[in-house]
Amino acid sequence: MTTTTDLTKFGSRERKMAEELLKAWREQGLPEDFYEEEVTIMFNTHSGYVFLTNSEFQVAMLNDDKLESFYTDFETGEEGFKDELSAEAKKNLNLT
Repeated sequence: MTTTTDLTKFGSRERKMAEELLKAWREQGLPEDFYEEEVTIMFNTHSGYVFLTNSEFQVAMLNDDKLESFYTDFETGEEGFKDELSAEAKKNLNLT
């Protein structure tokens, strides 16, 4: 299993990260480009990341204390927050 929404599979570290995500969502709202449809907390057991996802498979994560969209560009193979992506990846993802 690589990802799960089963909170019994979250350790104390992951539950704390989930709390921080929910707090950021409450205080900041979701990122502008993140759809509010079937939003859930997910844990990637391989990477250790805890994040929000939705019915469109978008991902939102904390970048320091700010809740931001986390992108994957399948053409360049890049993953990251908007400011971490190359110009080519941003263009492919229509983020320019």
